[in-house]
Amino acid sequence: MKTKLTKLAVALLAALVVSACGGSDNVSPVASAGPALVVDASGYSSFDSTALGLSLAALPLEALSVAEKDSLAFMREEEKLAHDVYALLDVRWSTSVRAFGSIANSEATHAEAVRQLLLRYSLIDPAATLAAGLFQNTILQGLYTQLAAAGAISLIDALKVGAAIEEIDMIDINKALLGIDNQDIVLVYQNLLKGSRNHLRSFVSNLALQGVTYVPQYMSVADYQLIITTPMERG
Repeated sequence: MKTKLTKLAVALLAALVVSACGGSDNVSPVASAGPALVVDASGYSSFDSTALGLSLAALPLEALSVAEKDSLAFMREEEKLAHDVYALLDVRWSTSVRAFGSIANSEATHAEAVRQLLLRYSLIDPAATLAAGLFQNTILQGLYTQLAAAGAISLIDALKVGAAIEEIDMIDINKALLGIDNQDIVLVYQNLLKGSRNHLRSFVSNLALQGVTYVPQYMSVADYQLIITTPMERG
């Protein structure tokens, strides 16, 4: 009898240890997915497609408002704009800095993350057949033309264009979030914000190496200082 009780006690203790450590049966997809946004040593922030997919799969598919539908379409093209401008500037300035090419690669994953939301909700992708530098949204088309031209003037102007894009992106995402409650969209947008904050820090650092102190062009000085005086966000 003593032997049986001892074995039972050991079994119960083992079960408690597994439960406390989060046994495999109790681990949610989100917990095992890892971070959706991966940040390297330079602050370049890219979505991990596998982790993002697992995180989205664990969240409910909720009804979309008109504002949410419009936001997804706009954000898909806005992230494409960031990628297209950086890829263009990388061709011009790659011998001087690596930031444009590296951040362009990150922005490709940002655009893809929004595309995954469009697929998830069976919405039309406005950028599906568009070549680099082309946009359905006329405001974004005009902005692309303006930024591409400004970035061709000099390396410093190009770095300022990069910082400006990240400012604009954050302003637009924060505004969109005021009318969004779907958990999956919020998840992606919050990670886009983190990526933009990191990329803004990167462009500002590159400008500092050129002897230039960046002054925000779109966001408030207070909001800008809050971002720029804090370290790269890793987790």
